Amino acid sequence: MSVLIAPSILAADFSNLGEEVRAADKAGADWLHLDVMDGHFVPNLTFGPALLGALRPHTRKPLDVHLMIEQPTRYAKEFAKAGADSLSWHLECKEKPATVLKCLSALKVKKGVALKPATPVSRLKGLLERLDFVLVMSVEPGFGSQKFMRPMLSKMAELKRLRAQRGLDFLIEVDGGITTETAPQAIAAGADVLVAGTAVFHKKNYRQAIRSLRG
Repeated sequence: MSVLIAPSILAADFSNLGEEVRAADKAGADWLHLDVMDGHFVPNLTFGPALLGALRPHTRKPLDVHLMIEQPTRYAKEFAKAGADSLSWHLECKEKPATVLKCLSALKVKKGVALKPATPVSRLKGLLERLDFVLVMSVEPGFGSQKFMRPMLSKMAELKRLRAQRGLDFLIEVDGGITTETAPQAIAAGADVLVAGTAVFHKKNYRQAIRSLRG
């Protein structure tokens, strides 16, 4: 399977988001990634279900929603109703994994868990069999344009090894500092999905940018 590219609209032109989403779709994006921040779990605020719902008509590509929030079950239903195809939540949030997974399973969306850089893969014990994907944060969550943390490559490699050993099929997604220099490293380590913000939306030619990330 070719690596999937998920441009993050956090780096897009917020004054023209509908057109930005259409342009990324037309340029060959596989998913569109939306970072939801609540100002508590991370020190930043972004957007809610209403914006997601407004963008949904502009693309048929999967909308991949990353919930960087303290209480994902409080808002997951609204994001799913607005058009989210996949929802990832942070293992480090206040809610218990079993509670969140039960909620997401009822919503019929793809289920993912996100790991902060300091959180080891061992924390996923007993969860991998119930996940559609694991999101490895290769920067500290909260802000874009950060530098890729190379130690996260070993985390991706560990996930790839565990997937093979257990005969599982979850995807390995990576978010943070993805560029034409770091993308090949992430792919080699096991990444199936690359989330890229400035590496797509800050380029003049989105199609070429996405092609370059694929390698």
